[in-house]
Amino acid sequence: MDPVVALVLGVSCLLLLSLWRHRSGRGKLPPGPTPLPIIGNILQIDVKDISKSLKNLSKVYGPVFTLYLGMKPIVVLHGYEAVKEALVDHGEEFAGRDSIPILKRSKKNSGIVFNNGKTWKEIRRFSLMTLRNFGMGKRSIEDHIQEEARCLVEELRKTNGSPYDPTFILGCAPCNVICSIIFKNRYDYQDPEFLTLVNKLNENIRILSSAWAQEKDNQGLEYTYENLVYAVSDLFAAGTESTSTTLRYALLLLLKHPQVTAKVQEEIQCVIGRHRSPCMQDRSRMPYTDAVLYEIQRYIDLLPVNLPHAVTCDVKFRNYLIPKGTAIWTSLTSVLHDNKEFPHPEMFDPGHFLDERGNLRKSDYFMPFSSGKRMCVGESLARMELFLFLTTILQQFHLKSQVDPKELNTTPIAKGLSSLPPLYKLCFIPV
Repeated sequence: MDPVVALVLGVSCLLLLSLWRHRSGRGKLPPGPTPLPIIGNILQIDVKDISKSLKNLSKVYGPVFTLYLGMKPIVVLHGYEAVKEALVDHGEEFAGRDSIPILKRSKKNSGIVFNNGKTWKEIRRFSLMTLRNFGMGKRSIEDHIQEEARCLVEELRKTNGSPYDPTFILGCAPCNVICSIIFKNRYDYQDPEFLTLVNKLNENIRILSSAWAQEKDNQGLEYTYENLVYAVSDLFAAGTESTSTTLRYALLLLLKHPQVTAKVQEEIQCVIGRHRSPCMQDRSRMPYTDAVLYEIQRYIDLLPVNLPHAVTCDVKFRNYLIPKGTAIWTSLTSVLHDNKEFPHPEMFDPGHFLDERGNLRKSDYFMPFSSGKRMCVGESLARMELFLFLTTILQQFHLKSQVDPKELNTTPIAKGLSSLPPLYKLCFIPV
């Protein structure tokens, strides 16, 4: 036998033996497709649309199954029942965070999003407390967003109704809100340092949405300079990019569905009028607009497989034993696009969140910000920004597409960590 062939066979046998020991030794992992030596199940995953691959595999292996990326096992949870059972009913056990390699190298698992254990709990608690002290959830934050919405409208007026790509400007507005919270100061949209920050945030999310590429137990290590710097970095990244991407997708969907836009503008005119800024008190009297905002977030499926979790201890889950540290993928797509809760989930339809009387119908399946212990820290801020920015824009402008709305493509150009809308231009025509 050729020595090279013998070597390859020998290594393959060792890898398969190691894999078998891992699966049968520490725990009883859920079933899944048979992994290949070295590469695992990577060939069975479309890295351009991971959620679609998980959906197909769930049809074969059920709502809880195991994949291997190389030698690393990942337990996948698909569907509302499995996701809710893990993140809510067993929230503490599933509150760990598995790392993304590119972020592990750059951020060293510091900050809020990719931290773990006691350090994560302390930094998250500190961040929430500090943000509340700075005004998050209070009227003062609403004032900041209203001011930024007015600045955004003035910037859009400068386009003079010409075709315009809103990508950059819709990143500036939410970024400035975070600046006003943390630095007590907003920046001019042409400020060089501010432009550099927004550009870097945009580039980071593009990289993370392409193909998928601790510490001693010592009290006081939670508040290292590095941890606090990365916590602020996380606030900027999450507070800017999630809202910015949602706003970009929202305008595209409103262009695609002019009948929806017209009904929202009719409700704005009826409740708010033309001569004062929208405020959060208006939202309770605008059920259709509220339903549109819910449907936008459901439809765009911003984080298809959520950020990766990990179990914090050996966990008995259903009939399986998942070893401590095992990575967990929770398919938010399978929840937001559940066809029993949302008839025709692939269609954009605000009726998904309206009852027969036209009142807002909330749903437990609405999880764009995840759920449980790792739920997004800035959810209330994001919801406030989406309402105030979009209603202010639609109060002041008609949206005009360059092409027939029926020809607009709303399919994401990337669906890795985040779903990114295709590039487009529109005209902001003053009302």
